[in-house]
Amino acid sequence: MTDLSDLTPAAWPTRAAAAWPAVPLLVALALWGYAIRRTDISALDDFGLVSALHPTFWAGLAVLTAGFWFTVRDPRRPGGWSLAYVLALLVMERATQALLYPTPLYAWAWKHDAVIDHLLTSGGLQNADQLGDMAVYDQWPGFFAAQAALVRLLGVDNAAMYMAWWPLVSSALLLLPLLLIYRTFTEDRRLIWTSVWLFCVANWVGQDYFSPQSVAFALHLGVIAVVLRRYGRSGGRRGRPGQVVWTVLLSALVTAIVVSHQLTPGMLVVTLLALAFTRRYRHWVPVVTTVVIFLAWCLTAALPFLSAAMPDMIRSIGDVGANVETGYGATPTGTGAVVTSWAARLLSGSVLLLALVGVLRQRVLRHRAWPLVLVAAAPLPMFVASSYGSEMIFRVLMFMLPGAAFFAAAALLPRVRTLAADAADAADAAAREPGVRGGRGGRSPAAAARRRRFPLASLNPLPSPPSLRYGAWVPPLVLLAGTLAFVPSYSGKDRVNYFPPREVALVQQLFDQAPDDSLVVAANRNYPLAYEQYWRVDHYWFLDDERRHVDEIVRDPAAVLARDMAAVEAPARAYFLLTQGQTANSEMNGQLDKAQLERVRESVAASPRFELIAENSAGVLYVLKPAS
Repeated sequence: MTDLSDLTPAAWPTRAAAAWPAVPLLVALALWGYAIRRTDISALDDFGLVSALHPTFWAGLAVLTAGFWFTVRDPRRPGGWSLAYVLALLVMERATQALLYPTPLYAWAWKHDAVIDHLLTSGGLQNADQLGDMAVYDQWPGFFAAQAALVRLLGVDNAAMYMAWWPLVSSALLLLPLLLIYRTFTEDRRLIWTSVWLFCVANWVGQDYFSPQSVAFALHLGVIAVVLRRYGRSGGRRGRPGQVVWTVLLSALVTAIVVSHQLTPGMLVVTLLALAFTRRYRHWVPVVTTVVIFLAWCLTAALPFLSAAMPDMIRSIGDVGANVETGYGATPTGTGAVVTSWAARLLSGSVLLLALVGVLRQRVLRHRAWPLVLVAAAPLPMFVASSYGSEMIFRVLMFMLPGAAFFAAAALLPRVRTLAADAADAADAAAREPGVRGGRGGRSPAAAARRRRFPLASLNPLPSPPSLRYGAWVPPLVLLAGTLAFVPSYSGKDRVNYFPPREVALVQQLFDQAPDDSLVVAANRNYPLAYEQYWRVDHYWFLDDERRHVDEIVRDPAAVLARDMAAVEAPARAYFLLTQGQTANSEMNGQLDKAQLERVRESVAASPRFELIAENSAGVLYVLKPAS
């Protein structure tokens, strides 16, 4: 054991200075942990988790952001500290909901769990004649087949046992390809880690949940990283043996994307095309490989779906206005929904504006990292191609983010360094260093370069006091504002996305007793287990109909619903289900308000045609009586 008295006078302050980044990191995590224990989610309002969080959560985010900013700007700090701060950010951003909510979020996550259950039950893929619209998942089965294998490997009942933690896992998977992409153009750790931080806080779209998109996006970034690092002019001469290995790896990544998701291959193609038209990446192997694999899948396994969807896809081409509009049932309604929606828009708009400033301000970086400008701009033409179920605008923002975050970070930093500038400075330092080319001391060029890049690091062990100039505090305040804005952007709709255990139990009771070929009628699909056993039970969501029919239901709910449900023949039964998740979704997205849905429930309750099966504080379940 080292005696403190044996240390030199400067050793103790040096070690203390080296360890100081741990202080704000541990304080932030302690505040977060305290907030988790003190947050009450029993009554979420229109602001979702934002208004429910304990104030110490926000204090923890502020401390974490401040600690990261001052740590990442110190060139003497090892990169491990920056990684630790980013991982802590992901934990605070993505693990909070998993710890607070006893059930998984998002109706679509529950839907994907049902698809996995179907694969485990049927033991194989099925076509549209057997599954109807749900057969599309059997035509892109990559993600679901992998998850079915994982369920069996872990020995759990279903994917719901772990899918609440998927946002944290899928977000962590993005770190490696992001670091590889950014390190292709710079070794400036400030720029690299600030870019990663901005990517994490601006990635509020929510596609990190348990979905094929979450994995496909990580694979997409992996392909971009391989192309940028191995297929550019600096990646080596064409045709060398090592290039075959990278082509095989690229083909495997592309295949995994193509068999798992419909949109991501299209985004990948336009990005690779944009890179291929530059002098630096004029290598057509990645583009040709991706297009061939994509077309091969579309013309074989995915052909049934594409044949049916092609007329609508063709009509949407060029209709940019329709492709970006949200339409009926997707318009935020209510103070909380509108505020959180604007927070998300301002967050994305601010990052894109900062990216533009970074492109204009950092002339050398703009030249050296021009491929990242193309990566950010390449998804924009997809607005012309399709609306993607009114989600194209969100997907474009997500695919633009890797490039946009890099230049947004450059806008927050002073002069940044590229690989070319680092190499030039290292060579200059090596030439000037005594001991090189006949000088004294015998130092190698590499040692001279390292000394030049970190001048006098050993003579100044303590961090310099931060500048008190006004302009010096603008970048960290902007970073803090973006970090805090992530929470309402990402968690502001948790009233819609969270299903309490009593709602899960109510829906589970329905499927435990429903005979084959039964029909479940609900306002919308925003409830847990909405697609449970879809291969034997049909579903009908009346808010998906034309507005004319919805108005007809509102005028005389019980009579119209009974008429719509009467075609079900015994022994199958027709059920009416109304839950708090459906009400929240309808109300916050501009469909029927709570009073209108309450009138629907009261009308069904008063009708002699319906019988109450189950009821609790989360909803009601009725069954249509057989006609006498």
